[in-house]
Amino acid sequence: MFLSFSLSLPMTNPTVQFLILFIIIFFAPIIFKKIRIPSLIGLIIAGAIIGPFGLSLMLRDSNMIMLGNAGLLYIMFLAGIEIDVEEFKKNSSKSIVFGLITFIIPMIIGFFAGRFLLNLNEVSSILLASMFASHTLIAYPLISKLGAGKNRAVTITIGGTMITDTLALLVLAVIMAMHSGKVNIAFWTQLSISMIIFALVIILLFPIFTRWFFKKSSDSTSQFIFVISMVFLGGFLAELAGVEAIIGAFLAGLPLNKLIPSVSPLMNRIDFVGNAIFIPIFLISVGMLIDYKAFVTGWETVKVAVVMTVVATLSKFIAAYITQKIYGYTNAERKLIFGLSNAQAAATLAAITVAHGVGLLDDTILNGTIVMILVTCTVASLRAQKGAMEAVIEGGELQAENSAYDEKILIPIANKDTMKDLIELSLVIKSKSNFDGVYALNIINSTEVEPKSEKESVKLLDTAVKLGAAAETIIKPLIRYDTNIPYGILGIVRKYNITDLVMGLHIKQEISESFLGNLVEGVLSKTDTTTIIFKAMQPLSTIKRRMVIIPPNADMEIGFPFWLSKVWNLGRNSGTKISFYANEIQIDKLKRIHKLHPIDADFHIFDDWNDFLVLAKELKKDEGVVIIMSRLREASYHETMKRIPDYLNKYFTKSNFMLIYPIQTTVSDDYHNDMTNAAVQASLKSLGGFGQTVASIT
Repeated sequence: MFLSFSLSLPMTNPTVQFLILFIIIFFAPIIFKKIRIPSLIGLIIAGAIIGPFGLSLMLRDSNMIMLGNAGLLYIMFLAGIEIDVEEFKKNSSKSIVFGLITFIIPMIIGFFAGRFLLNLNEVSSILLASMFASHTLIAYPLISKLGAGKNRAVTITIGGTMITDTLALLVLAVIMAMHSGKVNIAFWTQLSISMIIFALVIILLFPIFTRWFFKKSSDSTSQFIFVISMVFLGGFLAELAGVEAIIGAFLAGLPLNKLIPSVSPLMNRIDFVGNAIFIPIFLISVGMLIDYKAFVTGWETVKVAVVMTVVATLSKFIAAYITQKIYGYTNAERKLIFGLSNAQAAATLAAITVAHGVGLLDDTILNGTIVMILVTCTVASLRAQKGAMEAVIEGGELQAENSAYDEKILIPIANKDTMKDLIELSLVIKSKSNFDGVYALNIINSTEVEPKSEKESVKLLDTAVKLGAAAETIIKPLIRYDTNIPYGILGIVRKYNITDLVMGLHIKQEISESFLGNLVEGVLSKTDTTTIIFKAMQPLSTIKRRMVIIPPNADMEIGFPFWLSKVWNLGRNSGTKISFYANEIQIDKLKRIHKLHPIDADFHIFDDWNDFLVLAKELKKDEGVVIIMSRLREASYHETMKRIPDYLNKYFTKSNFMLIYPIQTTVSDDYHNDMTNAAVQASLKSLGGFGQTVASIT
């Protein structure tokens, strides 16, 4: 028996609908790229072609509305989860100023345009102006992909977006309440209380609940589903509070920002699903609203569309221009601000849908809104793309991305229990340009080689490769046969010119002085390799703060910028707060570096290593410790370092810890290639702007 199948238009079969959508998602960017049109615009145009006012292949039915809404929330969530939190805090006042400017100017221009050019009444003119005041971060995925997502102009624009969209949506809520005669003291009281409760729940409870879940579940699929659930829960709570779901989705991203490392497999999955499915479908659904026939039935619709488009574009440009002049931003950064803030979609659609439904705005305004959305999204995408490319070049990011950075990280893996933690740490501390310089090593005892041991080794390394692939990093598997583990590691270090060695301890294993002694004698004394010994008592992303304890004179050694760059990456990529404990001279240098390369950090004077245990009292739950070590007779060596294993085993048993052995000048032998000044300078250059900053300060 054959199933009946109809090809009548519009298509209602869900299978065919999804086929059409994914064909568009695949081909539209390819086609429009050839004619130099951003893929975002290509998807909107494709939506107009297949929509009810085009070829009528599909209707903008409840399924499309649901998927489109999901994509919109996803855009806002990505903006929240990818924003540079430290830049956001640093520029919070600037975000407020920009948010008010980009709200007030469109409100003023929009009101007069509606009142005197479109002959609307005062209430309808205010409502129309609020549509101009809001905007959607539709160009954010494009900017993020080009590498300008953490630019200061992008940061203040994202913060300003929340302010102007919230104010615009509050205007909508008030006008609708006035229209129904419900504006009174009870209305304002309820709205204020619900907004406060909503914000407190997301900001305070979301991170606690997420940290607890990540501790309990290490399954990647469960973690992804959990995060997506939090996106829509935030949106739902926002609607309960009386504002649009987009505000909740953005705020949900902020507390999760510090719990999902930017280079982790989980973050990669979040980006992939959003950019591959949800966001493209949202853009297609926007395109399906376009009714080109309305513009051939009369000049009134054309007039309204032109006025709305000009007002929306002009007012947002003026706001971006004023912000640029106030803060002395570059032209590229002005383009970024304008490109992000010019696009009209989310709040605009919400406002026109509600207002049109109750008769406050007519059909010509509805059609004009759709044209405004198409034009502003097109202009915004083009300007944002140009601004992002210019900003990246100005900031030297392209040079850093393409630099010949020869960082090579080696991860000796002995068992599957520590493998995931070691790989996640390596992905977080590695440089941004290192996509294929990570190696996983398993050593097989050459005197006991059995088919079983070789199969287990291959299986273990295959798992390591998959973990790296999930974060778009190539991990190269290595198997070595040797009777001595330190010399087996040493052989690989020499053969592949390894720059960083990441070793792990099992959760039940104690660190011993003999272990450190063998490691130092067997590996560290014979290589120029920054070595990290890591013990994870809980997942990397659930650590709130890390204490970094630095011995005197560590800043005077050649390895200082190299281990410091790893610590800096740890703070930047994991969102963990870094607390530096060092003497006054080193703290001063660290503060100067921090000023140019901000991360979430604080600084504490500590120079009495004989009183090392006082720091154990400062370590709280969900915090970790990083100790910068040294070898005997080196400049930063301290007698207390002999007792570090005992201290860790007695007083830091419930905390994640790392011991970092920097590159140091060592006694020369056949295996050691001493770093010359020229080699050090070349390596510092390979660290990009950070390395140059450290070199100039130290």
